[in-house]
Amino acid sequence: MKRSLITLALAVAITGCSQPEQTQAADDTLASKVTTENNVNKNLIKTKQSVTYQAMLDRFVDVKMEADLSSLTVTDTLVLRKIIEVADILDGIYFKQTFENNAQVRQQILASDDANKSAILSLFDLHYGAWDTLDGDKAFFGNLARPDGAGVYPVDLTKNEFNQWIAAHPEDEKSFKSGYTVIVRDKAQLKAIPYSIYYKKELTEAAKIMREAAELTEDQSLKTFLSKRADAFLNDEYRDSEMAWMDLNGSLEIAIGPYETYTDKLFGYKTFFEAFITVRNPEDSAKLDIYKKYLTAMESNLPIPDEHKNVNRGSESPISVVEQVAGGGDNKPGVQTTAFNLPNDEYVREVKGSKKVMLKNVLNAKYQAVMKPISDLIIAESQQSLLMEKYFFNETLFHELSHGLGPGTIIVDGKTTTVSAQLEETYSKIEEGKADVMGAYNMLFLMDKGELPIAERDNMLVTYFAGLFRSMRFGVHEAHGAGAAYQYNYFKQKQAFTFDVTTQTYSVNFDKMVLAITELVHDVCMIQALGDYQQSKVFLDTYAILAPEVAQLNSKMETIPTDIRPNYPKI
Repeated sequence: MKRSLITLALAVAITGCSQPEQTQAADDTLASKVTTENNVNKNLIKTKQSVTYQAMLDRFVDVKMEADLSSLTVTDTLVLRKIIEVADILDGIYFKQTFENNAQVRQQILASDDANKSAILSLFDLHYGAWDTLDGDKAFFGNLARPDGAGVYPVDLTKNEFNQWIAAHPEDEKSFKSGYTVIVRDKAQLKAIPYSIYYKKELTEAAKIMREAAELTEDQSLKTFLSKRADAFLNDEYRDSEMAWMDLNGSLEIAIGPYETYTDKLFGYKTFFEAFITVRNPEDSAKLDIYKKYLTAMESNLPIPDEHKNVNRGSESPISVVEQVAGGGDNKPGVQTTAFNLPNDEYVREVKGSKKVMLKNVLNAKYQAVMKPISDLIIAESQQSLLMEKYFFNETLFHELSHGLGPGTIIVDGKTTTVSAQLEETYSKIEEGKADVMGAYNMLFLMDKGELPIAERDNMLVTYFAGLFRSMRFGVHEAHGAGAAYQYNYFKQKQAFTFDVTTQTYSVNFDKMVLAITELVHDVCMIQALGDYQQSKVFLDTYAILAPEVAQLNSKMETIPTDIRPNYPKI
């Protein structure tokens, strides 16, 4: 249209004003046409944006979650309501932890006159910020890049500046690297402020309600945990309450506090608040007790030198099958957790082991809404019959069991440290992939022991492989997505599967897959055993990438939800 306007101007200059009325009429007509077309273009852009925002929301399917609460007493219900209040408070803290100015950004969205305001607001609440967690944290409102340090470091802080500060102030190292401090600028100084002070108002209220719940409950193990965790909110000393959490054995299985470090993409040091409010299924939990007795044997069976095996790690390791009834904080945004393995404190793991909690209703919902449609689409027809929901559950279980196996506390340059401390921001991606592949490795081990049917080996392998595609849709910037991607590319290099370009489906090469699983467990565990940060980066740069054929399949799978958006029952 710009060229047409220039042509008309030249015509007017040549003809002079001999036909002023006609020229003006032509000019008005053209201006009107330009305005109309510009408005159409603007409307098309708005429509396209609206469709894009809606497509982003449609990647999550609403699911009404079921939970059997019939076993709960009146007192249990009252305790649950109290703890859900605490979860809501921690949810508010996490909202700040993800980005310090989140509240202001949300207010900007509310105050805007954007035609897509409702969709943008829904996305903001879904992702707990203005960045799409399924698309490399791309901004969908504003143009600010998501800070690697989230809201627990200054937004402009670099790794180099942080490390230089510690080098110049070694007395600050412990507090700066603590999982329970926020790093702030005070003029030219950097300071570490404990969570109990930085979030004092919220944590004081949370501790008060936790103590009220502790007074109500008739479950002594829960009473002890709630009381100790309330103390920890106010003094940042979490170890005693982590030990107490390992002893929970009643109807209510509650994980509440600062745990995971995924959101700290600068170093992976800082923990983020979350809550899993669940009801325990004692019958299903008891069925899985048999696997606990094999934990030491699984550790001994790892394909790494004996000096790197952690056979003396605590072996209590209870397994709880539960139904989730509420959540908060890091448990809520974006992709939903299907299971967790806590605590992350290596000391507690050394002394008591770790607890594996399986969220049965979340697992079932994801299998039906996401996993089964993906498997039907990408697995070759000749292997479709091998897919089994049982092994979707089992892979999740053994993934969590495997988090408690392999190198944890290690010696580097003569000093005792941990794998997570050495691998820094690469740790989560390495660890999530390790837990996946080691889960499959340990199921093969238990098939050899006769605890799982050896006749179902191929069922397990196909179901495990198909599960990688669900996780890769989260994106390689995310820990689980990156872990799945490096497994896929490693197996591709080892020819453990074939891809039919015509049908765009996969077939597992079973014997090669078994060998590749063993080799990958070895390679990843040795990176961890040596605390080799540089090798971790090289490994991720080489393998944790989205293969072109997977990117194509992701487009093909756009009609399948990426994940669920759970609606939990009213308590």
